Amino acid sequence: MKILVTGSKGQLGSEIKFLSPHHNHDFVFIDFDDLDLTKTETIIPYLTTINPDFIVNCAAYTAVDKAEDESDIAAQINEHAPSEIAKYCKESGCRLIHISTDYVFDGNFDRPITEDDKPNPKSVYGQTKLAGENAVLDTLASAYVIRTSWVYSEFGNNFVKTMVRLGKEKDEINVVSDQFGTPTWARDLAGFILSLIPEINKGNDQPGIYHFSNEGEISWYNFAQRIIELSSINCKVNPIGTNQFPTKAKRPSYSVLDKSKLKTNFDFDVPNWQDSLRHYIDNV
Repeated sequence: MKILVTGSKGQLGSEIKFLSPHHNHDFVFIDFDDLDLTKTETIIPYLTTINPDFIVNCAAYTAVDKAEDESDIAAQINEHAPSEIAKYCKESGCRLIHISTDYVFDGNFDRPITEDDKPNPKSVYGQTKLAGENAVLDTLASAYVIRTSWVYSEFGNNFVKTMVRLGKEKDEINVVSDQFGTPTWARDLAGFILSLIPEINKGNDQPGIYHFSNEGEISWYNFAQRIIELSSINCKVNPIGTNQFPTKAKRPSYSVLDKSKLKTNFDFDVPNWQDSLRHYIDNV
């Protein structure tokens, strides 16, 4: 099969590329240098030249605070581009896996969030990602939408890398302790996606929205503590409140994702965040 992966230089796209040699498919990896997703009129003609069997759309505008000032660009990439991709898939019979985010929720939960819970994004980033989900699913009933959270990897910029860098530079760091969620090692998500494609081809085809993050529940503060500890860095981590670390865009205060649907439908073993973080730090 020919599998087209957009956003190939991002964290998830890079991890799919890293794992791809272990899978017997014809992969095509593209990024903005190959296809500018702000030019929506070029998307369907470009995809037609590739003629993929599967598209994994990892591309997104992910600068959460910057999106508050660049809502038009965020909407082009996060909403209008996925809509065009879904239209192409509907016309061609191509299958689509589209990546979304926990930021589609407002954070007003006290238990893990299921796919049936109502989204209510509080940021431009979250609003445009939700609009992208809706555009994809309204156009293409066979699409898969996978929401994820707190992504990190050896590629690109992320919280783990930032904590390691700051921990080496400073004697102590302050980290928000009243926002709760679950980290996701992008390699785990990439592994699930690459296992999902053959499941679909074998007939276990159950499209719709799915949640994927590692298992467990922590605050950013707890996450930072563990990163510093596993990295053997001598740095004190101090807990602070969200009000002490203001940001332009509002973050969900609670966004732990429930993975029951994914585990039931595809019998996939989701690793615990501590195991994945330890593996990442020890081996990357």
